[in-house]
Amino acid sequence: MSTSEPGNPIKQDERKGKPRSYNWGDMMFNYGMFPQTWEDPSITSEETGCKGDGDPLDAVEIGTRQMQTGEVAEVKVLGVLAMIDDGETDWKVLTIRTSDPMAAKLNDVEDLEREMPGAIHSLREWLRVYKVVDGKPENTFALDERCMPRDYAVKVLQETHELWAGKYGHGI
Repeated sequence: MSTSEPGNPIKQDERKGKPRSYNWGDMMFNYGMFPQTWEDPSITSEETGCKGDGDPLDAVEIGTRQMQTGEVAEVKVLGVLAMIDDGETDWKVLTIRTSDPMAAKLNDVEDLEREMPGAIHSLREWLRVYKVVDGKPENTFALDERCMPRDYAVKVLQETHELWAGKYGHGI
């Protein structure tokens, strides 16, 4: 999503004028974002000790179907990882589409561990190393690398929505 253009259109992400792509293995999840959220680069997070990355919150959708680019879906929030990328806070909110067959069984990170053992560990490790192939260092994780529960994730969503509303002058 282009945060610098009117209407915030969905666009190919670019780095240094070239299209950004993921070069590390297959992505085992759908990767998107939460509109009307913002990780403020002028605010240092108490939880991570780092400033925000200036982007909307990332959504990591773990469902059983690959989504299309630009697809919008209703999701259930399950938990959140506090990733540190290049010294910036880059929250990863774990979700599942409400229409997914597994959605009825998943409401929090404990359910995810019970129903899909090892999924959180695998997601975290993919996120840790996916930029190494491009010559960048491994990402790290705050909060003792734990995937925080649903209520914590909802708090992060609310805080970043309020930051977005303050930046863009919109009411909540």
